[in-house]
Amino acid sequence: PHPFFGLFFIFAAQLSSLLCPSPADDTVSAGSNLDMEDRVSQLEQRLQLQEDEIQLLKAALADALRRLGCCEEQSLGMPTGGIHNTGRRPLATAAPTPPTKGELRSDSRGLSGVQMSQRSGGVNQSTSRQLPMGAESRSRTTSSSSSSCGKRYRPYPAMRPCPVRSDGYVRMFLRGRPVTMHIPDEQRESYSLDHKAALPDRKLKLQWVYGYRGRDCRSNLYLLPTGEIVYFNASVVVLYNTEEQQQRHYLGHNDDVKCLSVHPDMVTIATGQVAGTSKDGKLLAPHVRVWDSVSLNTLHVIGMGVFDRAVTCVSFSKSNGGAFLCAVDDANDHILSVWNWQKEKQLADVKCSNDSVLGAVFHPMDANLIVTCGKSHINFWTMEGNTLTKRQGLFEKHEKPKYVLCVAFAENGDAITGDSSGNIYVWAKGGNRISQVVSGAHEGGIFSVCVLKDGTVVSGGGKDRKVVLWDRDYSKQSEMEVGEAFGPVRALAEGKPGELFIGTTKNAIIRAAFPDTLTPIVQGHTDELWGLDVHPTMEQFVTCSQDRQVHLWDTNSHQPLWSKTIEDPARSAGFHPSGAVLAVGTMTGRWLVLDTDTRDLVSMHTDGNEIISNIKYSPDGNFLAVGSHDNFVYIYAVTENGRKYSRVGKCTGHSSFVTHLDWSTDSQYLVTNSGDYEILFWEASSGKHVTSMDTVRNLEWATSTCPLAFSTFGVWPDGADGTDINAVCRSHDGSLLASADDFGKVHLFSFPCSQPRAPSHMYGGHSSHVTNIAFLHDDSHLISTGGKDTSVLQWVFA
Repeated sequence: PHPFFGLFFIFAAQLSSLLCPSPADDTVSAGSNLDMEDRVSQLEQRLQLQEDEIQLLKAALADALRRLGCCEEQSLGMPTGGIHNTGRRPLATAAPTPPTKGELRSDSRGLSGVQMSQRSGGVNQSTSRQLPMGAESRSRTTSSSSSSCGKRYRPYPAMRPCPVRSDGYVRMFLRGRPVTMHIPDEQRESYSLDHKAALPDRKLKLQWVYGYRGRDCRSNLYLLPTGEIVYFNASVVVLYNTEEQQQRHYLGHNDDVKCLSVHPDMVTIATGQVAGTSKDGKLLAPHVRVWDSVSLNTLHVIGMGVFDRAVTCVSFSKSNGGAFLCAVDDANDHILSVWNWQKEKQLADVKCSNDSVLGAVFHPMDANLIVTCGKSHINFWTMEGNTLTKRQGLFEKHEKPKYVLCVAFAENGDAITGDSSGNIYVWAKGGNRISQVVSGAHEGGIFSVCVLKDGTVVSGGGKDRKVVLWDRDYSKQSEMEVGEAFGPVRALAEGKPGELFIGTTKNAIIRAAFPDTLTPIVQGHTDELWGLDVHPTMEQFVTCSQDRQVHLWDTNSHQPLWSKTIEDPARSAGFHPSGAVLAVGTMTGRWLVLDTDTRDLVSMHTDGNEIISNIKYSPDGNFLAVGSHDNFVYIYAVTENGRKYSRVGKCTGHSSFVTHLDWSTDSQYLVTNSGDYEILFWEASSGKHVTSMDTVRNLEWATSTCPLAFSTFGVWPDGADGTDINAVCRSHDGSLLASADDFGKVHLFSFPCSQPRAPSHMYGGHSSHVTNIAFLHDDSHLISTGGKDTSVLQWVFA
């Protein structure tokens, strides 16, 4: 029998023990003193540890199989050194063994650490298999209404630092697994892990936020006396002067903003956010921030520690000078609370409804009357002292809708509601009965009703995407239809005389005027966003998302030059060096090439049936590398200025999905990172695996987008678990390195970033994992993309 066969029995036994766990112990039994949440926490930690161990066994088995194949080659007299067609490594480069239990220590937070060791002489070519890096291995804490930017657990124990050796490489440990990075010859003598990296001289400032959160929020678009419209996206509240094409940003929130209200003084603004999780696992409490829209200074923070999940509705009172603020918590009981916001004192609270609450507004003529609406209800609340008393709205002979979607108030104090059946109901002032009905005002739901200064009413439809103007007697005067590309109407706000702003469910804002003037001024993606690349010579960049949309953006006008809908959800993008064509990778294994001038389809190919996570042209434009989640990188020869493609190689050797790749400046070699934290090198023209580090150690790389590399590993923070850094990018002048992390932050480092835990400038704005990042061709701006928050942020150097 072959000596490796014994390994298979060991792996099988260990897998069997993991997949068939022993009976539950007493610490998590039903009779335990721990509460349910603690028991669930322990079970989740145990499950995560088992998944980690299974992944390690799979990786080790793959490595054993590869070395077994190498032995077979040796027995057949085949060469084993240098470059291997099979991508297998020689037996002499055995992987380091995993740490034993005695070498492990528990971190007080249950986090896995990043530790470093250095070698400065010969070569050790091996990197052992590690745990997956990327979106598939994330565990996030999510509120009921939003994806938080934090993670729940990192239960793998941290590892003690290894001793310093002298073999010409630096070794980093992620989740207890070693990652080996080789030091270039010119730095070998001078390099030391003890040197301290310097902060970059330059800093970033948020210049532009692309997109608007209309997909799941309401009543979040208003016009201020300054001429700015105010709305939000991710954790940023945007004040956008559409005439001057300028944005200002309120950055006080640390997670998704979900609601907005403007004070009667038209200067003070209240915004509410969801619960989140900080980088070290601590809970970030939902709360309301009251701030000044002129100075952008925070005036008050309301409800910290009081709200449970997310503040989804907020409103200032009108008749008493705006002294009160009401808010609705998106918890099980949907608690309605009233506050003296200037004193930060809660005046009253009450369980609002078991079902979802979509709106809560003070009556404009009565500071003690609040109207709430939502699933199957409209309620009128009267506040007396610290008590809120409810009167239910009575539909009587009229159709009771599944949802009352919005509420506004007429000049005379009547309440006007729009519902999911397309009806407008008018509720007489002071009562809880319907006084007037406009049946079938829209086909499908009515998401917004806005009363204009002249007393006329505008309603916005969902299914029919229509905006309808009604006179004071609710007779239809005019209507216009929003294009299908922009989606149903979500919010309405009166602009200048004769002007209207429309927010849509596809995250767009449109400037409109009856009868048919519709001009989009804000556009964005509507589903998870990963794909980003910058034009090689122009101030343009491309984004593509799982919403099947590809947008080519102009960084000066902040508008898409064009948009294209493709057949599959998109994941990655890359410009040809000429800028003439653009490659787009999808979630299905298909990738396509578009003409950047006409957006016409130039070419289409399919490699496997899994995610194309990275697609990148060589610097000379003669090759295209297609990195896939099927563990392969496909190499194509490119001719006719990016219009003709023929496959010339397939990089075989990774045992996990490909996450990042870079080309050498001479277009001869590739370096790749994978989900098991492996760094491999390839010969571009054939896809052959390069195992000689002397061949690649001193190469210059056209880009630095691999987070695992000698010049970039300093971006990894203390306690990182290997999924914390989603992307890195080096500036074109070679002085800066930016990183996109899993906690909604963009970091700016000095480059090269080859010291452990290098210092950085840190910037917030995203509210979920930051998925990608890129410097414009002239390094004038930095672009970052958010995953679940679907936002694109444009940064300028301050």
